[in-house]
Amino acid sequence: MPRITGSCSLRTGANEMNILYEWYQRTISDPQAVILAISLTAGFLVMVTLGQMLAPVLAGVVIAYLLDGVVEKCHRLGAPRVSAVILVFLLFMSFLVFALVWMVPRLYTQVTQLLRELPEIIQMGQVAMMQLPEKYPSLFTVAQVNDLGISMRTEITAMSQRVLSLSVPVVFGLMTLMVYIVLVPVLAFFFLKDKHRIMAWFSQRLPHQRRLVDEVARDANIQVSNYVRGKVWEIFIVGAVTFAVFTYMGLQYALLLSTMVGLSVIIPYIGAAVVTLPIALIAWFQWGWSPEFGWLLAVYGVLQALDGYLLVPLLFSEVVNLHPVAIIVAILVFGGLWGFWGVFFAIPLATLVQAVMQAWPRKANEEAAAPPTVSA
Repeated sequence: MPRITGSCSLRTGANEMNILYEWYQRTISDPQAVILAISLTAGFLVMVTLGQMLAPVLAGVVIAYLLDGVVEKCHRLGAPRVSAVILVFLLFMSFLVFALVWMVPRLYTQVTQLLRELPEIIQMGQVAMMQLPEKYPSLFTVAQVNDLGISMRTEITAMSQRVLSLSVPVVFGLMTLMVYIVLVPVLAFFFLKDKHRIMAWFSQRLPHQRRLVDEVARDANIQVSNYVRGKVWEIFIVGAVTFAVFTYMGLQYALLLSTMVGLSVIIPYIGAAVVTLPIALIAWFQWGWSPEFGWLLAVYGVLQALDGYLLVPLLFSEVVNLHPVAIIVAILVFGGLWGFWGVFFAIPLATLVQAVMQAWPRKANEEAAAPPTVSA
């Protein structure tokens, strides 16, 4: 019996070694897969260690991706690339300056007005909460409502203290923002102007035999460029249409709320759910339980449906479809690693992971999957 047990253990160990060896031959033994793994690891380490410092570079890359399509179209029409870059960049900067000059003062006014009226909004909410035990005695008690009111006041006080404690960091944040306002456009301009030179510089420092890296890089470049352009257009269209609708319906803080709605599309599914709460609260504060309140929520729901079922398929038709669970996991993971930029690039990063997972086994198994040659 000991001999049989020992031989069985040896066979089990040999089988496990064979499985590991086959996995190694299938996935890692290919030099193309090794080069791809080293490139991805190097890029990941750079972003983890230098992500915060490279934030202006990422912002410049986003603007360059946004404008590069227009530059390429002008270049195909016969304009020299440098002239096309200068023209497109000047038009973009003119639009951006006009938008900031028009939006920032109005946003500041609406935020200031909302902060002044916030105590009144909170008081109205407390009065409505105190009426819950009378209207729904089977669901709410006076003690529960009082406890909820105390918790809300405690949380609001703590939030106010946190805002006051952030006064000094906000000053430094404004200084950093001023630096970004100058630095990011400069980076974006040179990314557009010297795109081919920059790509050639990176290409020279990679191994010459990098077929798999080039294939994944091409797929990732297409996905990122389509995603960035589509996402910026989605932000602009959703924000503009929402602002027009809110203004037409007479909702207070229309510009502030529509800006929030436009930026909420950066985070799929979650952003729309989060931004709905302040819209409903401000509409209820303005109109109460009235037909106007119901119509506003209904129209807002229609806008969200049009965005999800019409605008997104039109703008992102060339982007790889991902399951909602994969998108949410990507937002959590990459957002936790790189903050805002991780959230913004969560979907293209997830498609990059998907492209690597699809290309790696196929490339590593090309020789194994090839039909055997028949000798004459």
